[in-house]
Amino acid sequence: MNQERVFKVLLGPHVSEKTTLAGEEGNQIVFRVARDAEKGEIKKAVEQLFEVQVDKVRTVKVKGKQKGFGRIRGKRSDWKKAYVVLKPGQDIDFFGAE
Repeated sequence: MNQERVFKVLLGPHVSEKTTLAGEEGNQIVFRVARDAEKGEIKKAVEQLFEVQVDKVRTVKVKGKQKGFGRIRGKRSDWKKAYVVLKPGQDIDFFGAE
């Protein structure tokens, strides 16, 4: 996988209450990924960028919500997230805290 595709696959970490609990209990990290990204691409991208070993990847397609602004109706974009399970002993530190 070329370096350009690595940066297009991973869009950033997804932080929420649910993902924080998943990280504490199951050694999982959750990322927002490109909608056309495959599990193999996601695994290679995480391993290359963060220099960790990935055990498995699960993906979820999230449907955009319908929103209304007065009489005008709109829709948020659909997006995809990936639950990345790291092998035991592996860790990703986003904040660089010691």
